[in-house]
Amino acid sequence: MNLKSMNWRKYSPLLLMLMFPVLGWMYALTNNIENQEVYSLAMAADEAIPYLKWFALPYSVWIFYIYVCLFYFFKKDISVYYRNLMTYAICALLCYLIYSVFQTTVARPPVIGDDPFSWLMRYIYNRDQPYNCFPSIHCFSSYMVMRAIWTSSFRNKWNLTLITGMSSLIIMSTLFVKQHVIMDVLGAIFVVEVVTAAIILVERKAKLARERQKGTFGA
Repeated sequence: MNLKSMNWRKYSPLLLMLMFPVLGWMYALTNNIENQEVYSLAMAADEAIPYLKWFALPYSVWIFYIYVCLFYFFKKDISVYYRNLMTYAICALLCYLIYSVFQTTVARPPVIGDDPFSWLMRYIYNRDQPYNCFPSIHCFSSYMVMRAIWTSSFRNKWNLTLITGMSSLIIMSTLFVKQHVIMDVLGAIFVVEVVTAAIILVERKAKLARERQKGTFGA
């Protein structure tokens, strides 16, 4: 492949993914309990979920997985790419707003062992404070790309299986590594559904407005 002959301009929309470091910086600002009460949303069902440290692996590859899905959407249908970027940004900002006024936490078990999964769990726990739990960003973004492939025009048995399977694994991992509780997962799904419905509504109104405008000019 000749890199000089490539049309780099068509890849310029990928620069919009630079929003992720900015959103990550905003997340760090809210990942504390300064001047806040902290709540627990754990239920009896959460107590029954075992701690399984090998789930640290799918939990850790989450952001790279989201990047890959977005790039795949970009290649297949740029409108799906744009919609998911917008959905992610709005959902993330809504989560940050919730974190700033309603901070929750999850009790973490002690990490015992000297194997690679134990090392990875210690890294996860050390990197991220046990706050900013409801709704879960891991869960909303994983559900977002899963929902996107379900409703896409380019879905097939392979991408449906891969994206649904990986998203489900990441969502489950948040519970098994004790980073989130069931309410965090449900809250994440709810946020995506509300934001998606709002975006679809705005898109439909914009389309109707354009059609009316064309009708006026054509009269």
